[in-house]
Amino acid sequence: MENKDFDVIIIGGSYAGLSAGMALGRSLRNVLIIDNGKPCNRQTPHSHNFITHDGKAPKEIATLAREQVEKYNTVKFHEGTVTKISKNDEFAVENQDGNSFHAKKLILASGVKDVMPDIPGFAECWGISVLHCPYCHGYEVRNETTGILSDADMAYDFTKVVYNLTKNLSLLTNGRSALSEEQKEKLAGNKISLIEDQVESIEHENGHIRKVIFKTGKEISLNALYAKIPFIQNVDTSELGCELTEQGFIKVDFMQKTNIPGLFACGDNITMMRSVANAIAQGNFTGAVVNKELAEEQF
Repeated sequence: MENKDFDVIIIGGSYAGLSAGMALGRSLRNVLIIDNGKPCNRQTPHSHNFITHDGKAPKEIATLAREQVEKYNTVKFHEGTVTKISKNDEFAVENQDGNSFHAKKLILASGVKDVMPDIPGFAECWGISVLHCPYCHGYEVRNETTGILSDADMAYDFTKVVYNLTKNLSLLTNGRSALSEEQKEKLAGNKISLIEDQVESIEHENGHIRKVIFKTGKEISLNALYAKIPFIQNVDTSELGCELTEQGFIKVDFMQKTNIPGLFACGDNITMMRSVANAIAQGNFTGAVVNKELAEEQF
């Protein structure tokens, strides 16, 4: 790649990044999309709740999206992992392969990395039968024997949503629960089992959960398990002074702008509403906002 100076660099070439890239490519902007080829849903067999693509494999959707974006000849791609971002008059983005690129504007569509708990079998089931979102996967496991791995207020609120999809439900708090007595009574009144034993492992077949085994020796059979787990940002923006929310998401305003002028963010790195449809919508809007800002500066 000869050119290393662009109007916009997009870090992340999944749904949000590709959507932003298409909007900018159609606006004749010189764009570089940097991606390491490791989307968070790479283990998920089917994507749902995205109209016109419901039930397709995530890779199939992403491959088609990239093919369509590649038709805009002002959009270029580079495979790599970003190791450093700095800003003087422009943004400088460095990759682990030693390449450095520059741009007037930078879009972080870099997603997040889920931090797997130290539970044998969990990672192998993640995105297949250990699930993060009832809107993305809940219909497919409706009325199945289901568990939720979480605790405290987050678990209580999440249980209400999942309860609508199945009444055969257990809440696993992986140790002594932080639920209030009132919350426990409400769970019991809805015949939701509360299990406070620590989880030892997950028994599965090719990622399809069969049992949860506890350290007490107890075990329960499940067909699906929802889990709320921590995450970290895929790209470190601390040197830039980029603000994060209390939950660890990149903080943006209603125009997808961060606190750093010229730096925008969209997709899973800014919201707990992690879905293909949401990422694409955010990316499309972000691309339009960035193009408008460039147009105003150049006019």
